[in-house]
Amino acid sequence: MSAILYPIAADAEAALTAPEGRAARERDAERLTGAPVRFVRELTGPTFRSEDEARACYAGRLDDDRPDRRVNLPSEDRYCELKAIVQRSRVPFAPPHTAWRLAVAYWRTGDPAEAEADAPQARKVRRQKAGPAPDSDTLEAITRQPLRPIRPQQPLDIGLFETRLPESPHTIIPDE
Repeated sequence: MSAILYPIAADAEAALTAPEGRAARERDAERLTGAPVRFVRELTGPTFRSEDEARACYAGRLDDDRPDRRVNLPSEDRYCELKAIVQRSRVPFAPPHTAWRLAVAYWRTGDPAEAEADAPQARKVRRQKAGPAPDSDTLEAITRQPLRPIRPQQPLDIGLFETRLPESPHTIIPDE
């Protein structure tokens, strides 16, 4: 079984239409572009009310198990998938509904440092007391960013039933 060959591009639309190349691993993508890359998965394209509409629009890019349209892509071409998202209604008090969008996984070219500055840390936004509540775009950006530590992790303490030897403080032994 071969690996998925993800497109290398500046954005999701370019990954679908005109990628710079395709690579399975980060080091292969960096070798092809000569610049740093990072792996991202982004939603792109229009929103569809049903899964059937979305599959019809992206025929040939997705595996399809429907009896009348069975398609099995080669494993290296499986970088697209349909995602069900919750779409809020513009009408007040109307219930949200499920919509479908295409998610593209690809190697994004560009500076990896700019990705870290996309959104504030979730814990900082959650603890803010002044100012307006964050909007939906900010919350979405927070959920997509990797977790980053506030400060380096401290060394672990010894357990409740462990003790250090007086003659050898670097050794921890169980205390019965």
